[in-house]
Amino acid sequence: MYDDRGTHAAAPHNVILEGRARLSISGVEDVESFDESTVVLYTGHGLLTVRGASLRVDRLSIEGGELNIEGTVDALQYQDEQPSGGGGFWSRLFR
Repeated sequence: MYDDRGTHAAAPHNVILEGRARLSISGVEDVESFDESTVVLYTGHGLLTVRGASLRVDRLSIEGGELNIEGTVDALQYQDEQPSGGGGFWSRLFR
């Protein structure tokens, strides 16, 4: 089975927060979920979770890798896609 992850360079990733009211993110690969309090998205630098209040997606372009969010932003949190511990039993079994 061929896996091409990691064979292409990640798109440039930038985060611009304007007064905690407008957030612009580039380098977005996919959006997992969003609601008024949380937006979860994938970037070339890992999973990014945006938390806040009255959040709404103002503009989304997956082809261009851009996302604009409006509302009150309280937190930005990154999580690596692959845990550094090598995964659990099942992930080691099916490598």
